[in-house]
Amino acid sequence: MSNTQAVLDKINNIVWGPPLLVLLVTVGLYLTIRLKGVQFRYLWYAHKLAFSRQDDNAQGDISHFQALMTSLAATIGIGSITGVATAIATGGVGALFWMWIAAGLGMATKYAEGVLAIKYRIVDEKNEMCGGPMYYIEKGTKQKWLAVLFALFGGITAIGTGNMIQSNSVALAMQDLAHFNPVYTGLIFMVLTGIALFGGIKSIGKVSGILVPTMAAFYILGGIAIVLVRAEFVPQAFAQIFKSAFTGQAAAGGFIGATVMQAIQMGVSRGVFSSEAGLGSSPIAAAAAKTDTPSRQALVSMCSVFITTGIVCTITALVVTLTGVLGTTGVGGEALDGSALVLRAFNEVIPGGSLIVTIALIPFAFSTTIGWAYYGEKCIEYLFGCKSTKYYRIIYTLLVFPGAILSLKMIWSIANILNGLMAFPNLIGLFCLGGVVAAETKSFKHLVRREQREKKARKKKALSIS
Repeated sequence: MSNTQAVLDKINNIVWGPPLLVLLVTVGLYLTIRLKGVQFRYLWYAHKLAFSRQDDNAQGDISHFQALMTSLAATIGIGSITGVATAIATGGVGALFWMWIAAGLGMATKYAEGVLAIKYRIVDEKNEMCGGPMYYIEKGTKQKWLAVLFALFGGITAIGTGNMIQSNSVALAMQDLAHFNPVYTGLIFMVLTGIALFGGIKSIGKVSGILVPTMAAFYILGGIAIVLVRAEFVPQAFAQIFKSAFTGQAAAGGFIGATVMQAIQMGVSRGVFSSEAGLGSSPIAAAAAKTDTPSRQALVSMCSVFITTGIVCTITALVVTLTGVLGTTGVGGEALDGSALVLRAFNEVIPGGSLIVTIALIPFAFSTTIGWAYYGEKCIEYLFGCKSTKYYRIIYTLLVFPGAILSLKMIWSIANILNGLMAFPNLIGLFCLGGVVAAETKSFKHLVRREQREKKARKKKALSIS
């Protein structure tokens, strides 16, 4: 292990140590109790909202669906494929259990982020909606220094998490599948990113609205096919997941084993990476949505946690577990990790199955890259004004290339550290503004009841006329 990697590992362990893990769980639990389990009571209604027609006259730049797809574009994919595989390779299959726990509480956290993003959003010089933690921390808690801290970490995190991780995963997948040189992958990916970034949020929303559902369906169907083929082993796989979550996992093959703490740390950190609940990035996209009330868009935002962790991450983990590839080694004798592990798992059951992962991984990574670029530039806009965003886009685009050629472990360590630093100020803001979210939720509950009464009255009147 290089000295640089050793230093990064130490920093990562400090950032994702007990303080942040406790803060994530505490805020999620606090909001779940304060909002009376909003994530469970309104889950079906939230999905119905996300995929139904919206009011075009409501304020905002993009629809509920496009806002959800932009959020999913930055979460579903690399985090749900490469991130889950990396978590299992380091923390054992028990890491998935802690991902589920983080997601259950994270839905309440993400709902709160959505409410505050809409409530405190502003219109910028370009006549675009701007919102997110930097705005609700400043306007809601009156602690501008904390808002600046979030924006600073957010702008930098976008480059590590949303940019370099994506190009790195695609480059490794292409190298493993077709022996394609990572240098060329990085250059091509960089050019495509640059072309896509200059259309703004409306362009990103439209691209995401097409790419995300298509690539998600493609990957999910491939994963379900493998689960069905190995259906007889599914109960055993779940038993292994629950057992290793509380006992750790013994070494086997190239897998060096994992402790319970490693399972928790990897599960929670990768869960946050995948769903972004508590991270503070997705409310930046939510703030651009057309909506008549904060809670309506917040419920739509909440759906992304269920889709990414509850569905896609679970499928990835089951495929790796059911195929028994954990601990297998590559050509050089190193234990397989990241996208290479998922490629091997798909190949175990489906001839040429690695092609499914690679085909899904490329648009996943591309949509994530452009989604996070929007997050990053909004953070930079908050700090330095609208004119700074074009320079940020140039820097962001150029840094796609080094991401493709650096080592996987180093890239993930950097991303983990940046994610943790970004989450701290956002979680503090959410905890302080829990009362504001509760008040908005109470008003929304009365609004929904009134809408339901009016709908029944209209239906009754129509029946009486007929």
